[in-house]
Amino acid sequence: MELLYHSTRNSSPLVPASAAILQGLAPDGGLYVPQHIPAYTRPLSELAGMSYRETAFAVMSLYLTDFTREELMACIDGAYGARFDIPQITRLKEADGAWFLELFHGETIAFKDMALSILPHLMTTAAKKQGVSDEIVILTATSGDTGKAALAGFADVPGTRIIVFYPKNGVSAIQERQMVTQKGANTFVAGIHGNFDDAQSGVKAIFGDEAMREELAGAGKRLSSANSINIGRLVPQIVYYFYAYGRLLEDGVLKAGDPMNVTVPTGNFGNILAAWYAKQMGLPVKTLLCASNENRVLADFFGTGCYDRNRPFVLTNSPSMDILISSNLERLLYAVSGEDTKAVAGFMAELSSTGRYAVTEEMRGGMKDFVSGCATQEETLGEIRRLFTDAGYVIDTHTAVASFVYARYRKETGDETPTVIASTASPYKFTGSVLEALEPGDGNAALSDLEKADRLCAISGVPVPAAVTALKDAPVLHDTVVDAAQMKALVRGLLLGADRA
Repeated sequence: MELLYHSTRNSSPLVPASAAILQGLAPDGGLYVPQHIPAYTRPLSELAGMSYRETAFAVMSLYLTDFTREELMACIDGAYGARFDIPQITRLKEADGAWFLELFHGETIAFKDMALSILPHLMTTAAKKQGVSDEIVILTATSGDTGKAALAGFADVPGTRIIVFYPKNGVSAIQERQMVTQKGANTFVAGIHGNFDDAQSGVKAIFGDEAMREELAGAGKRLSSANSINIGRLVPQIVYYFYAYGRLLEDGVLKAGDPMNVTVPTGNFGNILAAWYAKQMGLPVKTLLCASNENRVLADFFGTGCYDRNRPFVLTNSPSMDILISSNLERLLYAVSGEDTKAVAGFMAELSSTGRYAVTEEMRGGMKDFVSGCATQEETLGEIRRLFTDAGYVIDTHTAVASFVYARYRKETGDETPTVIASTASPYKFTGSVLEALEPGDGNAALSDLEKADRLCAISGVPVPAAVTALKDAPVLHDTVVDAAQMKALVRGLLLGADRA
């Protein structure tokens, strides 16, 4: 039976997966969700012997039911190959009593590679299935990682163009350099004066401009998104947790049916939502630890039931989590409200007008599997230092937020359930902060970013990834910086010509 999708804010119309992937965001501004979350009915014991590609097909085929087996396998094989520096795509590393799922072995050394590498394949296949000949324009906002991974995935893909906005002073130096040196005749990158929420709000406003959408359609162009608001991004993330469970079975840590916990450093809520979806499908996930940095809007939400973005925005050493509007939370609200699209639309309208909303006690009960915690910047650096000292394992700042939150949870609760921590970036993605943790003081302050990478290599013994060394002589190809209010005009100018901007 075909699984259809609709907006979190309206239960009609129903569209197939290919149409939902192409559109990205529903016309009413909502996020696409499946009519129901499909059950994973194969024996869990089989996961132990499955490769990443095999696991991806077993999970994704349940959601993308209008893709043929051949079409979906072609997407999977096209995505999960030479782009990754280890043949198994990702691996599970035990350190200090936790299992770190290394999601950073792709060409941009961050977890977004895992889901974004397949999105261009899904999208171009979906366009053919839908009979779409328009140019697909990927428009996305990034807090650092999505942008580069999307740029790398869509660069020079026929029939597509990609425009990425990022907060000019809100990403790491390596993240920015990865984006502004991106090659590809169909790529465009712009910094904005503002934070990620400003960039994301600007992108959503463009998607919500019906007149502009019609004008673009008249010019043979169709907007879509590479953010995790796109169901084509979310579904591949669910695979992570089935694969991790398989590795724990394979290593004898678990027996089929035993529970595991999952800890995720969380900003836009997509990665941990994927783990929740996996749980609803039947994967034995016990507790979902939602780890926040000092922008602790999600930690406060799970603690109080009130989502309130009316607070100071903090630029931290885990910048990809510097987010006050966690878009994917809307999908969880839809589920725990009893799939009440009107209620979700009301919450989102309230968030837009007042910056806050409060859920019911019944909805909070539906989120009981989530436990939240946060880490300060000092605690983050301290966790990097502790794990390296105690276990000889180097992690980045975002993974350190999750590791710190898990260690505190474990100590306070005594919960010894085997726990997978989503390791979302290579330590070389945030070399300056990692080096500051391992060698406190000003001794390395004068080094360039690439010199810091060499220094981190000398300390840790972990080789510098090719993705970093390749930046050394890469020319800057994108130097546009605009105010957030100018984003729409810039996009119109790029797509429709300056005379119509």
